[in-house]
Formats: sequence, C-alpha cells, structure tokens
Amino acid sequence: MHSIELLPDEATDRAVRGVWRALAAEGLPSQAAHRHSTNRPHLTLATADDLPAATRAALDRALAALPLALRLGGLLRFSGRSNVLAWEVRPDDALLELHRDVWRLLRRTPAVDRANPLLAPGRWVPHLTLGRGRDALWPGPEDRWLPRGAGERGDWSGRWTGARSYDSAARTTARLGPEPH
Repeated sequence: MHSIELLPDEATDRAVRGVWRALAAEGLPSQAAHRHSTNRPHLTLATADDLPAATRAALDRALAALPLALRLGGLLRFSGRSNVLAWEVRPDDALLELHRDVWRLLRRTPAVDRANPLLAPGRWVPHLTLGRGRDALWPGPEDRWLPRGAGERGDWSGRWTGARSYDSAARTTARLGPEPH
C-alpha cells in the first residue's frame, strides 16, 4: 500500500516531535516510539495499491500547488482497532482542493483498488498523528502536551512544504511534487 502524504515546514515538524516527546516522557503512547527512519509528521491525503510512473508524474503536477498554508487546531481522539491521539488540521480551501485533486487522480488509476474510504473527500478528517495504541488513553488536561507557541486552542500556523509517497510493504519513501521549500 502506498500513501500520499504532505510534509510540514521545519518549525511545525519540530513542534509535532516535541508533542511526541512530551507524551513519551509521561509514559503515554507516542509516535516517538516508532524509531523507523521514515517516521515523521505528515498528513495523509490518500492511499493506493500501486503508484505507476504515469500516476507519479500526475501527482507531481498536482502537488506543484505546494507550499500551502498549514493550520492546526486542538487535539482529536479516534477509536477503533487502535485508539489515536492527533493534532487537528484545519484545512483551508486550497488544501481541500488539493485533496480532491489527488483523490480524483488516484481514483482514475486502475491500481487504486483498495483506497481507504475514510480518506475520501467528505469523510476525510485531516490530522497529524501524535500517538496510537490498542486501548491507549491520554488523560487530560490536553493542553500540557502542546508547544508553548500553540495558541489558546492548540492553534498553530505553518506551511505544507513537501510531499512524499510511503510504501508500507517496502517501508520506504519517495519525494513527490516540487522540492521542499
């Protein structure tokens, strides 16, 4: 499975990793525990079983819209097979348009047999994962984990500066779109 991911600017990357470290310091589930070299803060736009060369080229063209504004809000919690703590991404019109463009592009590609329906436009809940685990709990107050630069409700502003694909079978990444700014 391949995921299409946006990457934040360096300041936002550091802020998210700071939250990872704060959670880990309290002994709570955190992405900091994932030591693989590909682990970094990212926003997943879509998934595909395969990314043929023509699809990658089309994604590069769509992702030429980068950099885009990045806005984070409060913390979110998802439950399911694993519980997830995440930092909410507050999408603007440009991010929503890029997401729709990437989704449509992948849906026209025969290799996208198992696209994740939770990432579809209208269902997508954009977020940056902070921690996950079976039966994981993160007792509040939540604001103690957010960086000092975050606003009253966890507000944070930055830029989406790069994009990549992540191949979950090979555990490798490849740059997509323009060179990061």
